[in-house]
Amino acid sequence: MGTFYFYLWFYWALKVTLNSLLTAAVFSLIMTFFLYIQQGAIDLTSEVIDALLDIAIFWFPIFWSFVLLIVLFRSVKYIFENCFDGYTFELLSCNKTEVISSIGYGDLVKVWRKWFMLLIWLSAIEMIFALVFTKVFTSYESLFEWFNIYILYTFILIAGYISFIVIASKCRQIRISKC
Repeated sequence: MGTFYFYLWFYWALKVTLNSLLTAAVFSLIMTFFLYIQQGAIDLTSEVIDALLDIAIFWFPIFWSFVLLIVLFRSVKYIFENCFDGYTFELLSCNKTEVISSIGYGDLVKVWRKWFMLLIWLSAIEMIFALVFTKVFTSYESLFEWFNIYILYTFILIAGYISFIVIASKCRQIRISKC
């Protein structure tokens, strides 16, 4: 069963990472291109290219923050559609007797809210441990000097693994079955 959770988590983490990074990069490039056109599309010199790169790098974490929420919601659907190490998650209907074979995003709202709140709480616990570790073992001036979207994403990935184990046992609309 441990390999099931690992493969499930690895597939989920890979899908969330690739989808969110690529989508945020595309939006960042679109915003950069829009700003470049709006400023008159001047000749591309090394200074202009450096400025455009700085603009793209500025917008990337902002778009990634928003895109990540959407990708997290969409990613829940795909964990029900694959078989890992001979097991699969099945989504049950509201009466908890029949399996939903064709899962729509509307079917996932209740499960996603539970899973997302679990993900938030697990990430918060990780942040508390990291804060204590940082305060005790490092010499940072500020408590959250080290904190950014990239650290938060690492916490989300770690919490994702734990959340799949917990949600399978706590949510009555999810069942693990052989495939």
